[in-house]
Amino acid sequence: MMSSLILLTQLGILCLTLPGTLELLLLTLAAISPKKGLEINRTVVTSSLPRLAVVMPAHNEAAGIAACVANLRTGLNKTTGCELIVIADNCQDDTAAIATEAGARVLVRQDAVKRGKGYALDYAFKTLLTENFDGFIVIDADSRVDENLIGDFQQVFAQGIDAVQCRYRIANPDASRRARLQYIAWLAFNELRLLGREKLGVSVGILGNGFALSRAVLEAVPYEAGSIAEDMEYHLRLVNAGLKMRYLDTVTVSSDAPNQGANAAVQRSRWEGGRFRLIIDHVPALFIGVLRGEWRLLEPLAELLLLPLAYHVLLLLFTLLMPAPALQYYAFAGLLLVVAHVLIAIRRGGGGIEDIKILAGVPFYILWKLTLMPKLWRSARNDAQWQRTDREDS
Repeated sequence: MMSSLILLTQLGILCLTLPGTLELLLLTLAAISPKKGLEINRTVVTSSLPRLAVVMPAHNEAAGIAACVANLRTGLNKTTGCELIVIADNCQDDTAAIATEAGARVLVRQDAVKRGKGYALDYAFKTLLTENFDGFIVIDADSRVDENLIGDFQQVFAQGIDAVQCRYRIANPDASRRARLQYIAWLAFNELRLLGREKLGVSVGILGNGFALSRAVLEAVPYEAGSIAEDMEYHLRLVNAGLKMRYLDTVTVSSDAPNQGANAAVQRSRWEGGRFRLIIDHVPALFIGVLRGEWRLLEPLAELLLLPLAYHVLLLLFTLLMPAPALQYYAFAGLLLVVAHVLIAIRRGGGGIEDIKILAGVPFYILWKLTLMPKLWRSARNDAQWQRTDREDS
């Protein structure tokens, strides 16, 4: 009986970690391959560039919305035919008035039932599709962008590309040890893996900030995604429709990581709880689709099965303790792969020795993530509600 239980435990952990390990290996090798990623053709004349709307969902962002609008207007002034539209969504403060005064066009939305970013974006897109915009860039209200970001998105759309995600980084990695670790994690999750997918020719995913969709894409697949992880949910719908996101690594959008423990806990549990909800809801259908020969669903399936690195590492460490040499060798190789993946991400992201030194804090970061499990499971419930992360002073 005991041996059967041990065997089932070993098989269970292998099933939980092997798909993610293979996904990590494939994306890492693809990212470091000599194949080129998306390149911009900058010979397109200005008069031929598409008209884009920069769409900014905002909920109670009165404290920082003016600075964000000012930052975006720097890029808008270098383009023609583009406009910034703020969606003041269920606000109880002066977000709308401050955004208008800062120079943005504002759409006001009030809906006590359909709350959250996904609903706000759906409302904005459906409203703006009645106007003559060719595409839409989504920028969060706590972000800073490169001044060439809007122009590069215009160039990419002019090349006939319909859906694009740019680099997304943390703006304040020096704020705390946790912020620096999260910055490093984002170099892997938001950049190295997207570069690997771009080189493999599959859809790279949507990170929720710094992505753009054409009119044709939104008309074919409306942004009807109301879950906590609405960006990943919508991406799955895109892939199901035979469409794919491309990765643009010439420009960056960045936002601050929360420094206070409570705010960081809210953010991480919301993101990862939403991700686990997607695993529960979508993995069975994706698996069946792959068995039917719908190979475009294979990478999104593998991406969902790759757990957040902290949990992936924890399971591999647990596997090392099992009395099964083959599994121990596998776990050791899997841990080496995680280390290599992170080091390559740091190198490609322009990091250095200080970033490598900070990795000594990973065990404490993993322990902190474990304390979030109750909140994570609450966020993974089918009826979980979107919760805004409070902004902090820089």
